[in-house]
Amino acid sequence: MRKIVIISLFAVASMVMAFGLGSEKPAVDFLKSLTQAQRNKTQMPFNDESRTLWHYIPSSMFPRAGIQLNELDPSQKSKLDELLKAFLSETGYMKTVKIIDLENVLLEISGDSVMRNPENYSVAFYGNPEKDSLWAFSFEGHHVSLNFTILNGKVENAPRFLGANPAKILSGPREGERTLQREEDLGFELINSLSEEQRKMAIFQQEPFFDIVTGKSKEVEPLSPVGIMLGQLSRNQQLIFLKLLDEYLSTIPAEQAEKRMNSIKNEELDEVRFGWAGATVLGEGHYYRIQGKSFLIEFDNVQNKANHIHTVWRDFNGDFGRDLIKEHYKNSDHHKHD
Repeated sequence: MRKIVIISLFAVASMVMAFGLGSEKPAVDFLKSLTQAQRNKTQMPFNDESRTLWHYIPSSMFPRAGIQLNELDPSQKSKLDELLKAFLSETGYMKTVKIIDLENVLLEISGDSVMRNPENYSVAFYGNPEKDSLWAFSFEGHHVSLNFTILNGKVENAPRFLGANPAKILSGPREGERTLQREEDLGFELINSLSEEQRKMAIFQQEPFFDIVTGKSKEVEPLSPVGIMLGQLSRNQQLIFLKLLDEYLSTIPAEQAEKRMNSIKNEELDEVRFGWAGATVLGEGHYYRIQGKSFLIEFDNVQNKANHIHTVWRDFNGDFGRDLIKEHYKNSDHHKHD
């Protein structure tokens, strides 16, 4: 029954839907669909401290701000669905759907309906998209943390966390399904394409980290510059690397992804590094990071006998819209006269 609820909430198989609309309308439509009591729970001041409090563990272990799916009626869920489609690409949307549906797999394995509940995902708003130039919202639960900050239609979308447990479903009707397959396979393809000399540069430690290094930090700074630089890769290896980078960008709308990729290529590509820790074969614990001047990607698959993936994209200046907030205060008439 739980699986039917999720599929009906995120019904996509038989419909052609618009992705990456990127306007405030879906946000306003969703908020207007709520009762006043629901809206009071969902919407907070922009500077509420919960805006930068995030995690990727189950909601039973880390209660989220906002309103959960199980508190919404079908019409409200449909409007939330449109909101997510407006701020994600089709790829990002489908990954999110599949990750949520993995809660059903974990429920079958554990029988724990409190911890493993696909309705325990929350949406929270900060500020008012009906009248504010600066506002934000998040959608979060187990293995999903999507954070969006909007200033006059300009969107920042980090941190972005997506995880998968199990990374590969080992039994049942969905046996063999791998939700974050490309992030893992392209990483292996790149590390295993390297020469012995290149591997010595890329592999910075033999043991992988148990989890992503940056964890649930509110703000991150560049980690130590480990790994091999893009310029030290061959042409074919660089193409694999760019495919891997593109896979992480593919979760956001195409226009935003293309703009960010062009910015990375034009301003920092020579500085980007690919670092690896752990095994270089599937089924054993492994970790990699991609780090540039402005961003960090972490991938970790160690837990549950290397069948439990965590991935995250962090922006050193743009997490939780910090660059947009600075821009807002710099250009705000109110603050100009302070």
